[in-house]
Amino acid sequence: MSKSSNSAAKPDQPYASELLAANGEWHGESLTPSDDIDALKKSIVQHFSHTLGRDINNAAPQALYKALALAVRDRLMDQWRVTRAETESRDTRKTCYMSLEFLMGRSLSNAVQNLELVEPVRQALNQLGMELEDLETLERDAGLGNGGLGRLAACFLDSCASLALPVTGYGLRYRYGMFRQEIENGHQIEKPDNWLRDGHVWEIERPEHTCVVRFGGHVEPDNSGASPDRREWVTHDEVLAVPFDVPVPGHGNDIVNTLRLWSASATDEFDLSEFNAGGYAEAVSGKTDAENITMVLYPNDSSENGKVLRLRQQYFLVSASLQDAIRVWLTSHDNFDGFAEKHCFQMNDTHPSLAVAELMRLLIDEHEMTWDDAWTVVSSSMAYTNHTLLPEALECWSLDMLQSLLPRPIEIIQEINRRFLLQVAREWPGDVAKQAHMSIVSFDESPVVRMAHLAIVGSFSINGVAQLHSDLLQKGLFNDFYRLWPERFNNKTNGVTQRRWLAHCNPHLRALLNEQIGTAWVNDLDQLERIIPKVDDAALAQRWHEVKVQNKVRLAKLVEDRTGVQVSTDMLFDVQVKRMHEYKRQLLCAMHAVHCYLQIINGTDEGAAPRFVLIAGKAAPGYYMAKAIVKLINNVAQVINEDPRTKDKLRLVFLPDYNVSAMEVIAPAADLSEQISTAGKEASGTGNMKFMMNGALTIGTLDGANVEILEAVGEENFFRFGLSVEEVEALRPNYSPSAVIAVEDRVKAILDAFSSGMFDCGDGELLSVAIDAACSADDPWMTIADLPAYIDAQDRVSQCWADRARWTRMCMLNTANSGRFSTDRTMRDYNREIWNLSPLGTQPLANG
Repeated sequence: MSKSSNSAAKPDQPYASELLAANGEWHGESLTPSDDIDALKKSIVQHFSHTLGRDINNAAPQALYKALALAVRDRLMDQWRVTRAETESRDTRKTCYMSLEFLMGRSLSNAVQNLELVEPVRQALNQLGMELEDLETLERDAGLGNGGLGRLAACFLDSCASLALPVTGYGLRYRYGMFRQEIENGHQIEKPDNWLRDGHVWEIERPEHTCVVRFGGHVEPDNSGASPDRREWVTHDEVLAVPFDVPVPGHGNDIVNTLRLWSASATDEFDLSEFNAGGYAEAVSGKTDAENITMVLYPNDSSENGKVLRLRQQYFLVSASLQDAIRVWLTSHDNFDGFAEKHCFQMNDTHPSLAVAELMRLLIDEHEMTWDDAWTVVSSSMAYTNHTLLPEALECWSLDMLQSLLPRPIEIIQEINRRFLLQVAREWPGDVAKQAHMSIVSFDESPVVRMAHLAIVGSFSINGVAQLHSDLLQKGLFNDFYRLWPERFNNKTNGVTQRRWLAHCNPHLRALLNEQIGTAWVNDLDQLERIIPKVDDAALAQRWHEVKVQNKVRLAKLVEDRTGVQVSTDMLFDVQVKRMHEYKRQLLCAMHAVHCYLQIINGTDEGAAPRFVLIAGKAAPGYYMAKAIVKLINNVAQVINEDPRTKDKLRLVFLPDYNVSAMEVIAPAADLSEQISTAGKEASGTGNMKFMMNGALTIGTLDGANVEILEAVGEENFFRFGLSVEEVEALRPNYSPSAVIAVEDRVKAILDAFSSGMFDCGDGELLSVAIDAACSADDPWMTIADLPAYIDAQDRVSQCWADRARWTRMCMLNTANSGRFSTDRTMRDYNREIWNLSPLGTQPLANG
């Protein structure tokens, strides 16, 4: 391979921190403070008075939280330095996990949990007159994600650190995270989520690693003769990518990995001449344009400006991250021999797909490699995870937009495509339709670049995130690619980290499990199977039930605080919380609530479980139908909750501003987990796993990871209903909701209630939009088709709920069989079959 001749790419001088951690150890007195109670108290007080300069007599709660967070952070800094030194060693193969979303939630509670400091910290605070739980709630959620995708990335990082895998997360440091959701007259209102308003004590700015990302301009031939494939990208729009590092501690193993978040900044703060001339707004326009890149998570891309900003975000992420990986490599290497063998770049969905073109650009244009050598590196180090079966969710960008914004990367994409289509033509001679179908750049009159195709062509591994999802990718969405490269496709069923989603969020159940089977399950979730022989122990079942009631009390308080609605803990807590989308079918859940309400007012509710239905989730700002469903749910809730006939029988609540911290209260309290997407539409789901882990029973379709949950717990412990994937496809050509309505009195009664204006609450237009869509033969989600079976399944739920001993036994079995849904298992699968990393600490560090 060609040797890099970029004079700017010289090895960095060692940092003082890395000198402290040379060869993974500190050759002197440890700088890490003790973990005992007195040392923790001293650290908290010192940070409060000296770091923050506060007077204890005028203590602001936020300052108390920061003092505690800094004291805890001190206890992982040495571990963090040592981990980074080994991860960046020349002998370590590493994974760079690139994701546009990381839904991290709160860091304090996670750090205290993983550093095994819960009791020492609690006692230190108690002696200072404070409560740990009170201070934890003062931290703002780092809402740098939209839903399951971002939370999955956060769980992945936790498990990688806990397994000592050298994995660095790369994302964006959005100034405003996922919007705050308020409900006004039933409508969703978006407010800015200024999560950085009080600062973020967990991040450390690393300006010495700032790099430059280019946009716009044009491409010129290279006359240096360095490489026949090299080009000069002449740009007039450059943006600085400034890294902010967030520690990701493993559980009890002294490993602290890194999440590196990039913040966009202008190369010049402002135009002084423009300012002096009186053009104050114009003087800072460049700074504003640059900083807009990382201003907001998921800008509304219904406008052209929104699309451009979204594309800028994606390229900014991959360019900065790849430059960073190359910088680290060149600190200990003179060329790129062995680079691919030491790196895997995991692309979390299509958002980072431009990494394929950008790494080619960096290697060819900046480091003078030939096309063939660069492609060998790229195609053997890139890996792609697909997260959707919805064709409309696979990103496609206008070719014209890409040519304007990224002229050099799009040249490279077109050349990748040209060479790829030659391979397709050799495989299927004369099949132009096949070429059009598989091409990275579409053959349309107004061409688009298919980002999933780019990721597939450039990757050595393509994985789905549940067995059903992966099978459907191979048989359907990406079948032609699978036929071309079957060896590249594999499945990696998602999971969640039990440390946050059981050990932390459900302390009462944690204590009970520790007593019954010991503490090893925190790092080995399969240990929960040891509960199975105990499920018929009546005394244990009673205590298990009492734990659930305690958790329901906590959730009931959260619901009353946010909505004013009071709920009885004797009710069945029936929960559907996830991103608002038609395919997830929150509408189906709301329709069942209407069915329950009609039974009550008609006096036909005998045998129905008293039910509290909780729905929560955010609708994308530009998603009209999802917002209509939010309005519908709130209208139905208003009618139900204001009717005295429903007292102690039925409550429906839409909980506003759903986030990670809310889920930490919801998951332990749920009795029933609603996983009711149209079969074949949900890639995996991770909320289903969190609920299962905490003992909730699942009502669900055979979709995503529901299939594997059903397999784990058995039919008798799962409320299955609805059409299968094959049945959905068979019915679709002749689908007739009116035929279902004609023979199903229960469905007709629900729809009549809506059409009569029962739930209009003076504003029924949006409700009609949602109901009419569900009643259309063109409804792709087949809500009406599955409604009768869903009602039947809910009747089975009521029957089961009436037998408390049976219900509790089923709950215990769900928790006991949740081991396979730990991200520890998922990450082991990734590592065994894709990454091939050696755990940190298993090999000596090199000295040079």
